[in-house]
Parts: sequence; structure tokens; C-alpha cells
Amino acid sequence: MTIPQPRAASDQAMWDSVLGLHTFVERQLAHALQRRFGVGLSEYRALEVLTRAEKGEHRMQELADRIGLGQSSVTRLVGRLESAGYAYKDTCADDKRGVYAVITDEGRKHYQDARATYADVLGSALDTASADDQFARAVQALRGAA
Repeated sequence: MTIPQPRAASDQAMWDSVLGLHTFVERQLAHALQRRFGVGLSEYRALEVLTRAEKGEHRMQELADRIGLGQSSVTRLVGRLESAGYAYKDTCADDKRGVYAVITDEGRKHYQDARATYADVLGSALDTASADDQFARAVQALRGAA
């Protein structure tokens, strides 16, 4: 007879599985994007967020929130994108203290070029993880939810 685990223990096991899966997939994505396109995962995500923005721009703090970085980290990230010609910083017309990150045409193209690789590597990483007993249930749950 199987003794049921307390909820906290099963929640912890589930969360550990999700975190492990996240780490595994992020490594695969980061490696592929850096090797093939010369951008890190955070830079790719910033380009994605800016591409999807209505005017191709976001306030720096909003961009930081959307990609899960702190203000100083996103400032450095946008600086790297600016050096590469993929984005630039612009001041807010209404509030000169406000700074926007704005994607360039070259940044849009670079993001579009990298999208297929991102999707392929993501699918492959999830397929690989689904064969691992530690991650299989998490992958199944995530794919089922989509």
C-alpha cells in the first residue's frame, strides 16, 4: 500500500521537477542562440518583447519586468543590444527621466532569423526531457495545458 505524501512534500517534488526542467531547457536555448546568433537568452527575449510591442518600444522598467530582470541588468542588456545595432535608448517625450528601449529594423530581422532555431531547440529539449523520468510528468502537464 502506498502512503500518500503530505501536500507540501508533493508540491515541493513537483516544483523541483519544474525548476529542473526549466534549467535544462534554458541551457539548451542559451547555448544554441549564443552559438548560432551571438545573442544570449535574455537578449533574445528582449528582442521578442520589443518586436511584439505596439510601437516596438517599452519603458526600461516594463521591459525588465517582462523578461524577469532587474533595472540595472536590463540597462546593461539594452546597452549590448544597442552596441549590436538591434535596439537603442530613447527618452520619453512626456517625462525626460523616462527611458525607452526601442527595437531597430536590424533587431527585428535578427529576432526573426533566430525564432525558428528557438522553436526547434525548445521542442527538441522538451522531447528529450519527456524521456527522463524526473521531467516527463512536468513536460506532459505543460504540453497538455497548451
